[in-house]
Amino acid sequence: MSSINNVRGIWWRSYIPVLILNVVLLIPQSRKVFIYMGWRWAYVLFISFTLSFCLTPPAIWLSHRLGILDRPDARKIHQEATPLLGGAAVFSAFLAAIMINGIYSPKLGAILTASCLLFVIGVVDDFKEISAKIKLVAQILCAVLVMSFGVVLRVIPDYLGIFSQVGNVALTLFWLIGITNAMNFFDGMDGMAAGLGVIIAFFLGIVAFQTQQPFLGWVAVAMMGSCIGFLPYNLLKKGRAAIFLGDGGSTVIGFILASVAVYGEWATGSPVKALASPLLIFWVLIFDMVYITVDRIISGKVANFRQWLDYVGKDHLHHRLAVVLGGQRKSVLFIYLMSLCLGASAVVLRNARPVDALLLIAQATILVLLITILERRGRSLDRKNN
Repeated sequence: MSSINNVRGIWWRSYIPVLILNVVLLIPQSRKVFIYMGWRWAYVLFISFTLSFCLTPPAIWLSHRLGILDRPDARKIHQEATPLLGGAAVFSAFLAAIMINGIYSPKLGAILTASCLLFVIGVVDDFKEISAKIKLVAQILCAVLVMSFGVVLRVIPDYLGIFSQVGNVALTLFWLIGITNAMNFFDGMDGMAAGLGVIIAFFLGIVAFQTQQPFLGWVAVAMMGSCIGFLPYNLLKKGRAAIFLGDGGSTVIGFILASVAVYGEWATGSPVKALASPLLIFWVLIFDMVYITVDRIISGKVANFRQWLDYVGKDHLHHRLAVVLGGQRKSVLFIYLMSLCLGASAVVLRNARPVDALLLIAQATILVLLITILERRGRSLDRKNN
């Protein structure tokens, strides 16, 4: 009940003013003023934020009405049945901000269509659990749809012929599905997935504007604003979250951001720098996915791909750090700071040499290895003390 009382506090203190601001922003003349001043990015940010902030309380009400709730069990860390339609508010605000601002291209249209499909499947999964196998097939179909419109990595040089084409398609498929699921895995603590969505979108936006790709910058800013608008309800000052993103939110955020990373041209004439920027921005997600996969195989927790799909455990980076640091909030803050540090490295790459890009990737690898060593040592000492 404490989380509900906090939401009521948000309503009286902030909701009405933000709602009024949202109405003002929706007036066509307001948008024209921002564009005239050269602040279109700011308009996209404000409209996505206000829409998401205002749509989240109705999403809470609708979740209770439809019974789409995350109920406590042995695998969960929350103690109350919590609404799961936070992704509906975030995704709706994102789509509205894109459409209101006339941000469109055939490639973006494919990304949004695939995202809509993932959203529907995610909401159905939140209401009535869908097997991991079916969800994976859906993700593959969505990735293929996006790739069929030309959103494909260009990592392997063209002069390698068919090997280049097949390799780039395989890498793109692996990237889109990997990041989508990695973001979903991080939706295990209050504020984690939405906060990472803000940070990743922020740095994608900066690099997009750095590289004269304002179109992608606006898309990133729209996602950033939508996640910011949701966070006050998901990361409350006191008590547990009033609403979760649900699979319909976390998978869509991950898929859209992963697609934007593939869509963009992050460096001209330097494949190493072009690859290094998104790698650093998404590094926390990438590291966690690789780490748990290797650890589960070595420890014998999974023996085949099917078991890997079905396995659910509390061995992700945020779970491990929560044990070592002594709390979930500390774990969330630590991962925020680590993501900010790595994202800042990606921004530096614009004027760096290819060798500098490799050094930054090496630095990121060493950073997470140090963190892994420390948290494993911490867990070992904790077991001995208990």
